[in-house]
Amino acid sequence: MYSLTMSPLISAHNLSKSYGTQRLFKGISFSINSNDRIGLLGPNGAGKSTLLKILMGMDSSDDGHVSQKQGLRIGYACQEPEFPPIPLEELLLNQDLHGDPIELRTRAQIILSKMQFEDDVQDASLLSGGWKKRLDIARALMNQPDLLLLDEPTNHLDLEGILWLEKFLLREKIAYVAVSHDRYFLENISNKIIELNKCYPKGIFISDGGMSVYMEHKDAFLEAQAQQERGLASNVRDEIAWLRKSAPARTTKSRSRIQRAYELIGELSEVKQRNKTVKVDIDFVASERETRRLVVAKNIYKSFGDKPLFKDIDITLSPGTRLGIVGKNGTGKTTLLRILAGQVKQDKGTIKYADDLQIVYFDQHRAHLAPNISIREALSPHSDTVNYRGQEIHVNGWAKKFLFTPDRLSLPISCLSGGERARILIAKLILQPADLLFLDEPTNDLDIQTLEVIEESLMEFPGAVVLISHDRCLMDRVCTKIIGLGTDHEHHFFADYSQWEKSLSVNPVKKEAMVAAGTTAPSAGSKTNGSSSPSEQKSAAIVSKKLSYKEQKELDGMETAIFACDNEIQSLKNQLENPSNAADPQKSLEVYHLLASAETRLEKLYERWEYLEKLSS
Repeated sequence: MYSLTMSPLISAHNLSKSYGTQRLFKGISFSINSNDRIGLLGPNGAGKSTLLKILMGMDSSDDGHVSQKQGLRIGYACQEPEFPPIPLEELLLNQDLHGDPIELRTRAQIILSKMQFEDDVQDASLLSGGWKKRLDIARALMNQPDLLLLDEPTNHLDLEGILWLEKFLLREKIAYVAVSHDRYFLENISNKIIELNKCYPKGIFISDGGMSVYMEHKDAFLEAQAQQERGLASNVRDEIAWLRKSAPARTTKSRSRIQRAYELIGELSEVKQRNKTVKVDIDFVASERETRRLVVAKNIYKSFGDKPLFKDIDITLSPGTRLGIVGKNGTGKTTLLRILAGQVKQDKGTIKYADDLQIVYFDQHRAHLAPNISIREALSPHSDTVNYRGQEIHVNGWAKKFLFTPDRLSLPISCLSGGERARILIAKLILQPADLLFLDEPTNDLDIQTLEVIEESLMEFPGAVVLISHDRCLMDRVCTKIIGLGTDHEHHFFADYSQWEKSLSVNPVKKEAMVAAGTTAPSAGSKTNGSSSPSEQKSAAIVSKKLSYKEQKELDGMETAIFACDNEIQSLKNQLENPSNAADPQKSLEVYHLLASAETRLEKLYERWEYLEKLSS
């Protein structure tokens, strides 16, 4: 009996990287194997994006080196892709690619089809942020990489896009590393988590399994490290007490003990530093208002040219309301947010605001942070102090609340990571007292620790919050109501984010049953009828009824239908892997379209099966 050792695709050996006085990471080592699907985590400024660039060969480390398997092909999709005004297909082909031109063009068409692009000749520069993300991944796949590096792939994607990306990554036979702070996304796509963090002895923590397993492993490790600190502290106290005793002579043995005592003191200092956890101090400032109705919107209608976005929307915002706005890209989420904030005029309907209402609006577009100004100027543009809750705070102290040390305050904004820039904008945001917070994608680029602090702050904020975010975990925890905008300019209210997500896969009859059952709220801020508890109002939106003869027959045959569809998918995959078919690009393209259709059909069968099972229970 013997086992084969899997050779890694790529290995990092004692990598170190700094920018000026800021050390990103020091002496980190890890390997990536062909079956690895890695989520890469770390605090803002830990060097995650830089590490991907080093692995890609786009940047160099200060120390250490990267070794890789001979002939390794790596694809890279960046954080904020921008494209020239050329057709999509030409963009994919306009790279250093090797192979037959006809085969390459066919490959480009297949990849664009995988990415769900319907028009291969549309202008790449005019795509929305979410579609630019897809196109950048498509570009990375053109050289048929063995390893795919993805930097914040879910940024700018709507929920549909994120769910598509999850399925795409799990379906592709490729190793990847994805930098992300989307906790649900990481749980679904990862079989290994790597965290860059100075709280670990080697600056890196590696955990096999998804996000939930990683959290268990991390908690256990940090608890053990805390126990180590307590044990070292006890030993150091004993050694210091011994050192203070006067000794008539120092023997070799005692000199050895002195040396060991100083080593223990140094070890304790290092462990203390690692265990020292500093969190962003975020606390949104509320006004003293006691008004129960802050905003009342009635029959709101808005169109974009000749296209209606939404109509007949009624919303009441009161203190304690935390309304989430969800929907696919193009359904008008940001437009509705700006209408409620008074920044855009509705076409029809009325909005009444409480007197002297104080509104704070957070814009997802961060271009107004000038890249050439310093961190100090960005945090406190007019003086060396800021006024927070009536108290003057020096800019150095204010910066520390957002994890910026005084020695970095002279650095220009252009040197900061996306998450660090987001923290500066939040620092500016919370200086303003507010009755209402309007937040458009406030969590982009923020690390998980900061996300958790923001969640707690929003839940404790006594005013009203209206929020757009693709972070499912944050929306689940924060929002008390959800309004879902549809592509057919219809809208529905839901008790929570999870309920809206479930509604995406139900048919119109079932959705109407949800509304009739009271599991969708009639309006944000309104009271529900009946005596059901909040937990009952948030329960799964399925109305039990007896199956019809036709439905029972459909249910009885569902397993057979799924089995047949699954066999069809496997047969099509085998065809794609057949060398004779691979030599015929047109045939491969046809088979791929059939495969995509079969996989969509299988997903619908599973959804229908689940629906019928719940109806019959």
